[in-house]
Amino acid sequence: MPSDTPIMTKERMRVAGALAALALGVAAQIVFLSPTERAVASEQDPHAAVFAEASYPTAAQCGACHTQIYREWASSNHAYASISPMFHKFEQAINDLSSGTIRGFCVRCHQQVGTQRGEERWQPLWERSAVAREGVTCITCHRVAEEYAKTNGERTIVPGDIAHPVSGTGEGSKLGEVIAQKDFFRVATTAQERGSRIHLGVLPFDQLSKSEFCVSCHQVAVHPGIKLEVVWDQYRSSPAAAQGVTCQDCHMGKVPGVASGYATAPAAVVNGRPVNPGRKHSNHAFYGPGYPIAHPGIFPHNPKAAKFGIEDWLKFDWRAGWGDAEFEDRVEKQRLKVDFPEPWADRLDREEAREIIVENLESLEEKRKLRQQVMENGSRLDGPFFTSAPRRGENFSFSYRITNTNPGHNLPSGSLGAQPEIWLNVALVGPDGRTLWESGYVDSNGDMADLHSLDVRAGKIEHDDQLVNLQTKFLTTNVKGTDREMYLPINFDIDQIPFIRPATVPTTVLNHPPFIRMEARSIPPLGERVASYTVPARLLTQPGKYRLAARMRSRAEPIYFMKFVKATIEMEQAMNEWMIDVHPYTVSFDVR
Repeated sequence: MPSDTPIMTKERMRVAGALAALALGVAAQIVFLSPTERAVASEQDPHAAVFAEASYPTAAQCGACHTQIYREWASSNHAYASISPMFHKFEQAINDLSSGTIRGFCVRCHQQVGTQRGEERWQPLWERSAVAREGVTCITCHRVAEEYAKTNGERTIVPGDIAHPVSGTGEGSKLGEVIAQKDFFRVATTAQERGSRIHLGVLPFDQLSKSEFCVSCHQVAVHPGIKLEVVWDQYRSSPAAAQGVTCQDCHMGKVPGVASGYATAPAAVVNGRPVNPGRKHSNHAFYGPGYPIAHPGIFPHNPKAAKFGIEDWLKFDWRAGWGDAEFEDRVEKQRLKVDFPEPWADRLDREEAREIIVENLESLEEKRKLRQQVMENGSRLDGPFFTSAPRRGENFSFSYRITNTNPGHNLPSGSLGAQPEIWLNVALVGPDGRTLWESGYVDSNGDMADLHSLDVRAGKIEHDDQLVNLQTKFLTTNVKGTDREMYLPINFDIDQIPFIRPATVPTTVLNHPPFIRMEARSIPPLGERVASYTVPARLLTQPGKYRLAARMRSRAEPIYFMKFVKATIEMEQAMNEWMIDVHPYTVSFDVR
């Protein structure tokens, strides 16, 4: 061997093999590169970074033809998975509290492409690839070729450039016709041809249309055996499962949260030409109760926003009105003095950013409507039911009935413990218009007045003894006392340096991991909960017409938990702004 020939180490041989496989598009031979290996690959081959990037097409690329699907997905919870500032605060907190033993557990679902590309768990969004920032993106589902079950997010995405085949149901595919008429559709079937690059095959993948496809990320247990996601457990024993209704039927159909069939729409619009316009359309908004609290320049996904970096967007004060014509005129006429950061020193940039913000806020308003619909369609509130006619000087007892009309899972479902929140807010208003009594009221932060309310703990407001709250709680055993409610399934006081470690006793023996269990308060499918209340006699002293106002309230995260993980004031404000009232109504009655 000549002395000037570089010796190929095993690492370099592995990288070279991976690059060759990428170049050939042979999925079976793909080897995934860590950051160190990518650096070696770049040194070995200047095209390595290009290969690595091209192997994971972005949703923005797919959106060139699948415009309607991209628009639906862009504001969805799937699209939000990687961007969510609350996720990042939570994920960092649980890693810190467990001495780092959680590691990359959470990002396997929230940033699966980035994880597979070897991006570090702790990397901020502006250091991540564009496709990693897309969270649960197109290829997260449509480049999976192997069926998975309870794997806690450990699925493999098949790499390949934009021309690589995608996985799909294969129902009514017209891709072959598009390729056969490539000149008409102006598409390219090779890198050398002129036209839009498209995927050149659809691999039938039956699990994609089944509920089982959702399990690997929506049935999740952490190391001690405690379950953070229980949707699959709830669904598999539900009336919906018995009737053959799938997750997709309710979350991707025509009506949010109701299995009522699917709309029809073109499978794609290729260079202005619709393809198969009467095809079944699965709505990629993925209807659900979640919502975003990120800066509206960063989310929803909007290709126009890519002109400005994420760090620049975070410096753009959209609430102050930057870029709005009236605001800018006041600044120009020196009626308002603002010290703009360097990226936003130019008025034209601020005005362009404002246009993007307005567009994104309109998309978010559509998402808000879908959130309201899915909550309204999945529940019912009846009442009030009086135990006896209300009279002056007597205790007044009544009740409401909350029904989970969803046949597929509990109310609420999803992540347990710190989230989500649904509670009943009932108020009695006297003849003079004053509120005489209330349950389900909130403190100065917007939290319910339960044991975790900061105002209750400080003695500023009374504990709500009649609160009806459907939020499930973690119960952890600590050094002092018995079980207590905690925000996270970590026994903070058991060890000086706590770790998340496998349980020493099988969970099947205790029916829960040692020192951790959950107190479930959610309502099972088609079940109901009676909320009973009593107003003390001293509050009913006036004769006349009284009113009872009731509403269910829904929010993704309690504010006390947000403070616990060091969320910003802006995040808290956005979380409360997205809180909705479900089934609000008022009834009147006379007291003599």
